Order: sequence, then structure tokens, then C-alpha cells
Amino acid sequence: MPHTILVTAPKLSAAGLDLLHAQHCRVLFVAQGQGATEIEQILAREPVDAVISRTLDLTATAIAACPTLKVISKHGVGVSNIDVGAATARGIPVYVTPGANAQSVTELTLALMFAAARRVSWMDQELRDGRWSRAQDGLELSGRTLGLVGFGQVARRVSLACQAIGMSVLVFDPLLPADSDLQGAERVESLQQLLPRSQVLSLHVPLTEKTRGFIGAEQLALLPRDALLINTARGEVIDESALIDALRERRLYAAGLDTMAIEPLPADSPLLSLDNVVLTPHVGGSTPAALAAMAAGAARNVLGYLNGASVSASACVNPTVLCN
Repeated sequence: MPHTILVTAPKLSAAGLDLLHAQHCRVLFVAQGQGATEIEQILAREPVDAVISRTLDLTATAIAACPTLKVISKHGVGVSNIDVGAATARGIPVYVTPGANAQSVTELTLALMFAAARRVSWMDQELRDGRWSRAQDGLELSGRTLGLVGFGQVARRVSLACQAIGMSVLVFDPLLPADSDLQGAERVESLQQLLPRSQVLSLHVPLTEKTRGFIGAEQLALLPRDALLINTARGEVIDESALIDALRERRLYAAGLDTMAIEPLPADSPLLSLDNVVLTPHVGGSTPAALAAMAAGAARNVLGYLNGASVSASACVNPTVLCN
């Protein structure tokens, strides 16, 4: 009997959809503008075998509503929008697609870093408004120190790129094995050691209870004056009010943010009124190449599990269920 797969988005890249169709799967989508409530309703009425989860919330209520649900795969790596605890309680494995969007996120991290350092967005808007404002106060990054919080696949690529232009790199990652190859970077043992030396701080950690609000007023105050902050991780990792204060007071030179505490960004967000912030709408992993790789990876995850084939346990965020 063909599997029924729910994609919590209006579409899925052909790279993944073709894999599902090749096995005659029935594929359901969540329409544009719908959200968690509609997902719950679909799961309550349809015999869904697997969910490919994108950005919408997959709640405990939704998971409980579907007795046929057997496996979940994230279209990406961040599972903060999935109630993993509820899935685990049901014995449902939750997979991710590690590395599928790493290059895309890396390149946007670098783009935000360069744009923030050289005030690219501000000068572009000045020109469009008819002003020839030749700002000559940008930061040259060569010779500066980059601090990385987290040292996964994205951070490693950012590290190598920044070393190539003459930056020194520091790494803080308490989960990193002691014998890890840092590829020319220097490891520090605490955030307190990292921050005072980080003229550019780039965040590469998942959103968990431990990392929520991880960078607040106290941490921002430890950064060198005129530091840059880059966030392509999750908006909630930063205390956004504290960040806004630091930018308003020019204690930070600038920030480049692909993620915010509330998304979509509210029209009255103070971030929109600051000229030392470069903003993008959570698109780090959203190039066609990355979307195709994530879609194919997610499809392989759910099909592999449903068909009893081998699926990498390292891609499972709750591997204890695989032992039951």
C-alpha cells in the first residue's frame, strides 16, 4: 500500500518529490497561509505515515492526532518547531538532513558579515534616495578576530573562508570532542573567554533551552567596542532587546541577522529603524541547491525508515526510539 506523506509547506523541491512519487507515495501539502492548526486537522483526518517538516510548528497535539504516524524528518537541521518529546513518547523517530544546506548558510553568513562591515545596505539605500553618501568608515576584516559559537559544518566553512582573508578564528563549542581538528582555529573553554577577543561574533548553535537567550546584555557588554554580530542560527538565541540597545548606543558597530526572535519580523520592530543592521528573512538555507538537497535528504529519511532500509542513526535526534 502506498505511503501517505505530509509536507508542512505548499511545495517540495522536485529532488525530493520525485523520490516520493517514484515509490507511488500520496503526498499532501499545507496550503500557503495555513499553519499549525491546519496541520493538526490534516493529521487528525488523514492516514499519514510520515511528515516532512519545514518551518511550521509540528505540535504535540498534531502528533497525537495521527495514530498512523511512524516517522518525521526535518527539511533541514533545526528541530525547534517540532515537539520532539511528543514524538519520542510515541516511539516516532525524528530525522534531520545534516549538511544539506551548509554551503548555502555559510555563504549568507559571509554576505551578512561583509555587508555589515562595509555598510552596504545603508549606502545602497542612500543612492536609491538620491544621495551620494560615500561612507568611508567601514571595517576592514583582515587582521580582526572572528569568534564562533558552535563549530558544526557551517562554522567550519566560515572559519576557513575568514582565515583565507586574514582573520584569526576562535571557537567555543562545549560539545566538540577534545581531539577535533580545528583547521587552524583556536579553541577556548568558555564564552567568557571568547567574547572579549571576538571583534566579529558569529552564532552557529541550535535553539535549545540552554541556548535560548544565550547572548544577552551581559554577554554583549563583553564584546570589544565596534564589534560585529552575525546570526544565521536562530533568532531566540539572542536577547533581541539587549541587542537593539547595543546597536542604538553604537556599542556594537553593526549586526547581520538572518533570523529574528519573531518571524515574520513585525512591521513595528525597532530593528527596521536601525541603520547599522543588515536583515534577511531567514533564507540562509533557501537557495535552490540547498532546498533540493534538503528535500532529497528528508525524502530518503522517511522512505528509508518506512521501507525498513538503513537510515543513518546519526541523523536521528531521538535515537533511543530506534532501540525500542
